[in-house]
Amino acid sequence: MARFSSRSLSSLPAGRGTRVDGRKVLVLILAGGKGERLGVLTQERAKPALTFGGTYRLIDFALSNCMHSGLPDVWVLEEYQLHTLNDHLTNGRPWDLDRTYGGLEVLPPSPDTLTGALEDAGNADALHAHRHLIRSYAPDVVVVLSADHVYTLDYAAVIRHHLKVGAAVTMVTTDLPGGEDASRFGNVQVTKGGRVKRFAYKPEEPLGGPITTEVFVYDAPALLRTLDDLRAVTPAGQGLGDFGHALIPAFVKAKSAHAYALDGYWLDVGLPGAYFRAHQDLLAGRSVRLDTPEWPVLSSSIPRMPARIAQGARVEDSLVSYGCHVQGRVIRSVLSPGVTVEAGAVVEDAVILRDATIRAGAHVRRAIVDEEAVIAARVDGGPDGLAVIGARAHIAAPVKGDTQVEPGRRWRKGSHERTTEE
Repeated sequence: MARFSSRSLSSLPAGRGTRVDGRKVLVLILAGGKGERLGVLTQERAKPALTFGGTYRLIDFALSNCMHSGLPDVWVLEEYQLHTLNDHLTNGRPWDLDRTYGGLEVLPPSPDTLTGALEDAGNADALHAHRHLIRSYAPDVVVVLSADHVYTLDYAAVIRHHLKVGAAVTMVTTDLPGGEDASRFGNVQVTKGGRVKRFAYKPEEPLGGPITTEVFVYDAPALLRTLDDLRAVTPAGQGLGDFGHALIPAFVKAKSAHAYALDGYWLDVGLPGAYFRAHQDLLAGRSVRLDTPEWPVLSSSIPRMPARIAQGARVEDSLVSYGCHVQGRVIRSVLSPGVTVEAGAVVEDAVILRDATIRAGAHVRRAIVDEEAVIAARVDGGPDGLAVIGARAHIAAPVKGDTQVEPGRRWRKGSHERTTEE
């Protein structure tokens, strides 16, 4: 289980704490969003706990980057479906963050955001709600990360750049990934010197420049001061919203925001299509390499038997995790631990999560199948669609096109009965 913290977090002995170029650094990973755009995949789990690449979870990328960057003082701010994430964090041990001083701390939800006391509360409110803890820790630099993006990055290099240019905030940017809509992200325009001269948050008309990756490095005093200033002018009962609503624009207006370009793969997997596309990139070798010796993505996992590929089975251009039992055909797909593909079943261009079963005669194509689901009929997203089957659902009749079947539902011929499990 994760280590919860409701104390002041100021109990570190004097001088303790992570330092980069002599500056004390604190990392905050925001893991509280409901991830509603992912539909049934996040109906019963926190988005950062969603499986990726068979054996990993989305939050593993941020945590692994912290470990490899030499930043062990990490706080995870939670909000939604806490148990699904805490079971995975295991005191930070897989990322070498289980330490006597510092290490991984899990912060429970704030009363305002948990109870809905603030209308339109967002991630800027999460920072404001924990400002007293941040002040107690007294960092010079605060690194703020999202927990649901696929990428690798040396945060220490970003911090050094941030300190060199004297920015109040440095935002890591990237070119818009192919197939993505710029209106989903923060859009920036940058001067030749790297200062952000224009910023638009999820604009209807994109600016045409790079986008933000939701990796931010802040000067800690400037961050806390700006949060307090924004709160002071925000009407009672109203939230500060997300970073892009008021916080980042305040720094851009003050000409104290700079950009740092990420050189490499990055993808926000907050939509089913993007999550599916990220797995296609992984299979095609376009994604991050998960097992690079000098920068592996680390994860917590339950030991299982090696995968078993039975006689007569056929596996092509796929990733098959430990504990799988394959008797049928698997083509351009990713199988998470414990998946069963029976003889006569076909899995094609699909992502199958943990312990799902594909029955004999079933054909799964262009689909995401969540944990413990049982597929006994054809599931086909079609040429351009994507079918998403929720956890523990039982599919006994065809599912076609852009259909989402909720967790625990039974999909039967004739009625497509949607009876919730008992």
